[in-house]
Amino acid sequence: MKSKLSYIILALLLLVSLGLSFGTGYALGSEASLDSGEGLDVIGQAWGIIFAEHVDRDQLDTGEMSQAAIEGIVEAIDDPYTSYLDADTYQLSSTSLEGGFSGIGAEVAVRDGFLTIIAPLPGTPAAEAGIKAGDIIIKIDDQPVAEMSLMEAVLKIRGPEGTKVRLLILHQGEVGPVEMEITRAEIKVPSVFFEMRGDIAYLNITHFSQRTDDELPTALEGIVAAGATGIVLDLRSNPGGTLGAVIDAASCFLSEGIVLLVVDNTGEQTALEVREDKEVVDLPMVVLVDNYSASGSEVLAGALQDYRRATIVGRQTYGKGSVNVLRQLKDGSGLYITTARWFTPSGRQIEGEGLSPDYELELTGEDAIKWAVDYLVD
Repeated sequence: MKSKLSYIILALLLLVSLGLSFGTGYALGSEASLDSGEGLDVIGQAWGIIFAEHVDRDQLDTGEMSQAAIEGIVEAIDDPYTSYLDADTYQLSSTSLEGGFSGIGAEVAVRDGFLTIIAPLPGTPAAEAGIKAGDIIIKIDDQPVAEMSLMEAVLKIRGPEGTKVRLLILHQGEVGPVEMEITRAEIKVPSVFFEMRGDIAYLNITHFSQRTDDELPTALEGIVAAGATGIVLDLRSNPGGTLGAVIDAASCFLSEGIVLLVVDNTGEQTALEVREDKEVVDLPMVVLVDNYSASGSEVLAGALQDYRRATIVGRQTYGKGSVNVLRQLKDGSGLYITTARWFTPSGRQIEGEGLSPDYELELTGEDAIKWAVDYLVD
């Protein structure tokens, strides 16, 4: 895909405003200010020569040339999270960030150059159509994804409620792709589910949204009232979500301490701490993770692991640990740029590394849950 897509996570449904997001690390910014450097002098010199001497200078399009120059600079940075957005794409993106919109109910990432489904949320059009984690999107409405930037691909899948989008999908483990037509819908799904397995509570957080801060305390109250002796927290295929929801969730299990370290381009660290106004549940915990546990779910699991608050079980997590900001340029276009990295409280880098579980577990689905329940019972 034409804009360095590897390992970028973006919501197709945007359950909440992602202005302060772990799912995508996405934030709106004002017009960027740039410091001059020696390289800019050379660019200016080349620009002057072209417009002074090129035989067809009257046909030169300054807008197209500026866009091409920025795209070239971004590509040279070789950062999978930094990309250029033209004015139309920037406008669509910033509008989406300011409020909800309809989609298919799935999160995507790029692995090995392929636009890949991270998690279809339960009860959404994507899940009902048979989309699964690990599926690869090849075409959107007959247009090859390889010819699009990531943002272009995401915006083509989004659209008004009730409209349809055609996706050419390669299911994991299958040889040939299949075409799927999915009707977009407004996505409103719970983020927290729980049920009792004997004396052990099974708690599943599918993503972190503004709803999570209401739903998780309520679920924990029910768990305590049921007399649970332990909790299995399932973060498998959880792609992340909003910053506040992740901090709030951690504050339900940790009474004090740092949840996350944010390190900027000067090396300055900002420590984000637990919120002391939360009721803390101190029951023994097992946290289930997999290759698609990403971003905010890695932050929560990493904090619980660092403080030895929970045993982490499953597979190596995704490894999304960058903070990205959307900056608008003077012509209405924008830059989506990496500004910081995320680290666990003990200083472990999440970006590109992910978390190693305390116990590697090949079991999946219900079998993994049964393993975790047995671990707590024993």
